[in-house]
Amino acid sequence: MNLLENAPFNRGKGKRYIGVAANLVAYACRLSFHQGNRGVVSFRSKTRLIEHYEKSLGARHVGGHLMIISEQPALQLVDKYFPDTQK
Repeated sequence: MNLLENAPFNRGKGKRYIGVAANLVAYACRLSFHQGNRGVVSFRSKTRLIEHYEKSLGARHVGGHLMIISEQPALQLVDKYFPDTQK
């Protein structure tokens, strides 16, 4: 994934929508499944968000700013945000 951000009105405590970033990540995982990549995606995180992505997305920090979402967490995200679709 490259450059995942929320709009300014959708950041912090006063954000308008909840779960936008996670929904976009789930969609990327879904595309990965459709392309035969078992749902695996990688991305570079801002340092202060690494722990958040580990907890909220099931991502694994593999060094530097690199994070990976493997097959099982990808399945969980797709099931949560796209429950009625085929992987």
